[in-house]
Amino acid sequence: MTPDEKTEDRYKPEILRQYEGDGVVVHWEPALCIHVAACIRNQPGVFDPNARPWVNATAATANDIAAAIEACPTGALRYERTDGGPQEQPPVPASIQPRLNGPLFVQGDVDVVDTQGNTVRRATRIALCRCGQSQNKPYCDLSHRATGFKS
Repeated sequence: MTPDEKTEDRYKPEILRQYEGDGVVVHWEPALCIHVAACIRNQPGVFDPNARPWVNATAATANDIAAAIEACPTGALRYERTDGGPQEQPPVPASIQPRLNGPLFVQGDVDVVDTQGNTVRRATRIALCRCGQSQNKPYCDLSHRATGFKS
């Protein structure tokens, strides 16, 4: 992420976008997105980074959109089923997968706890920084690319 990108409104932690479709509401939290592009590979008609808005929640079924979102390893994308369909369930057991020269991808029933012991996020998918350089700790923001982190 470039210094200019870090100051854009869409990267502020309080920014949350919602896109409503038939039977599903897509939530996108840009501050958590590290552009893995799993959503685009799974549903390019729904997730188009060149379109504005970039999410078209009416371009596929709620089931297909939910499946694409569950492939997002960072939790930047979430969904809420409004058609009575199943909500996302955390995988059991939880897993932690280190990515080569990248973050830790965590899947499961996750509580992120601050230094005072307060839960600041509940998630089923998250990308945690392991290089120590993120400006969005404990989440990865791709700072490891600029620092040459290798692991």
